Amino acid sequence: MPALANRLKDIELAASAIMTTKAREIAAKGGKVISLAIGEPDFDTPRHAIEAAYKAALAGDTKYPPQDGTKALKEAVQRKFRRDNNLDYALDEIMIANGGKQVIMNALLATCDPGDEVLIPAPFWISYADMAKLATAKPVFVNCPQNNGFKLRPEDLDAAITPKTKWLFLNFPNNPTGAACSRAEMKALAEVLLKHPHIWVLTDDMYEHLVYDDFEFCTIAEVEPRLKDRVLTVNGASKTYAMTGWRVGFCGGPKALIKAMVNMQSQLTSGISTVGQAAAAAALDGPQDLVKERAAIYKARRDMVVEMLNAAPGIACHKPEGAFYVFPNVAGCLGRTSAGGRKIATDTDFALALLEEKHVAVVQGAAYGMSPYIRISYATDTESLREACARIQEFCRGLG
Repeated sequence: MPALANRLKDIELAASAIMTTKAREIAAKGGKVISLAIGEPDFDTPRHAIEAAYKAALAGDTKYPPQDGTKALKEAVQRKFRRDNNLDYALDEIMIANGGKQVIMNALLATCDPGDEVLIPAPFWISYADMAKLATAKPVFVNCPQNNGFKLRPEDLDAAITPKTKWLFLNFPNNPTGAACSRAEMKALAEVLLKHPHIWVLTDDMYEHLVYDDFEFCTIAEVEPRLKDRVLTVNGASKTYAMTGWRVGFCGGPKALIKAMVNMQSQLTSGISTVGQAAAAAALDGPQDLVKERAAIYKARRDMVVEMLNAAPGIACHKPEGAFYVFPNVAGCLGRTSAGGRKIATDTDFALALLEEKHVAVVQGAAYGMSPYIRISYATDTESLREACARIQEFCRGLG
């Protein structure tokens, strides 16, 4: 068999996808599995967005799209950035991609050369590091411990920067921890970045509307306008509007960077689904009450999950500011044996034993760059969450 590319040698399938596959295998054998492994809203796409896609298709909007996105969606994104983030982007400073993930990959491929470094606060979304590697860059992790609320400290950022640093990734509210930065905390990070003009900044704001307890979201180009000419502000329709399968991401950034990213996208995928873009435009421009209503439901779920997990022996769970994840510490469960006879030496052991014995799928913290934790998504219905947390409690009580 001919050889595969060397660039794939260190790239692995995401742990969340692996756990989901294992959960499906158990379910196929009759097990009643509750999966808390995937970060996907359980709500439906807003009806007016679906209707917009249908009308677009009937109207013949089914031809090849512009490489950078339809004018209608780019204008909707432009209005969104002004409305929500106090950011003004010209239309040639905006592009549409196949989900936020392609936005990020386009940016890396358009800017990175071998040896460049990408700073990634840890814990981090699984894909960041592998995407950096695929772009021939080196991921450099900056530890964000729980005693600082899983947030990036300015002094740690400053210490991690080198002449080779090409990008800093920011993701607050964060996947997997739900941590979010206040305006003062974001300003402190911006002060460090102002000292290092050779660094691009990518802010992944997918969870911006999922914040709780009167927390106010902010994004770094809004907080520090002097950074705007080297910030890529990334967002999408997936989390806010429950449109994961529509694959619509978007971004705003400097004209020259956006032009290079569009060039990259033209070679990789060309433009994205026209009907998907019509749906996303309707979601962005339509009524926003649904977003607040669903955020309130997520908050209630968060509170229940945190309370129930903290009642499980050996687990300590923080209360995050946003997103729809919790990242509980399972250190108190290590070094013990499950009721089924499995040794629990690591958070990976914990996650596998929990799935096999109690049929609850979670993801080990090691996959996100920090142990001993597990990531739990509460983007599922409340009764399933309650049952899953009860099973986790039972699993922990059975540890010997």
